[in-house]
Amino acid sequence: MRYIISGRNIDVTEGLKTAVYEKIGKLEKYFTSDTEIHVTFTVEKERHKIEVTIPVKGNIIRAEQVSNDMYVSIDLVEEVIERQLRKYKNKLANHKQASLNFNEAFLKDDYEEDDEIKIVKTKKFAIKPMDAEEACVQMELLGHSFFVFRNSETDDVNVVYKRKGNTYGLIEPEY
Repeated sequence: MRYIISGRNIDVTEGLKTAVYEKIGKLEKYFTSDTEIHVTFTVEKERHKIEVTIPVKGNIIRAEQVSNDMYVSIDLVEEVIERQLRKYKNKLANHKQASLNFNEAFLKDDYEEDDEIKIVKTKKFAIKPMDAEEACVQMELLGHSFFVFRNSETDDVNVVYKRKGNTYGLIEPEY
């Protein structure tokens, strides 16, 4: 695996790199040797965050963990990614191109799919044209963490969502 390691508000030391190679290196059994792993360290106040992104054809495997110690965050993020891989192995393998990034032995192993995705409710609603700010207000009034709306400026369907730190995000389609 090829590692791309960067840091925000932190110098990436050899100790951190070694910890990544040891912990995230455990994931090598799942991937081919040419798979890229993007690791980003961030320090904000007392929060030590690690984000790991693994692009595979057609999908992105991503996890982030925050703790008060970067080495603890590294341990936690490796566990999360491993759990994701086992949980979604069959779904990822069914996408033929995506399976090119995975080690053959991993694809042949049988892991229990204990958390099958089940859609238990379908909801239909009218999409009212509005701007992003109005959509954020509507989302807050409903007490939801996201809101789907038709952007009155572009006439595209957009999504606003609530982020950590009481900020908002906007998802727009790209054609």
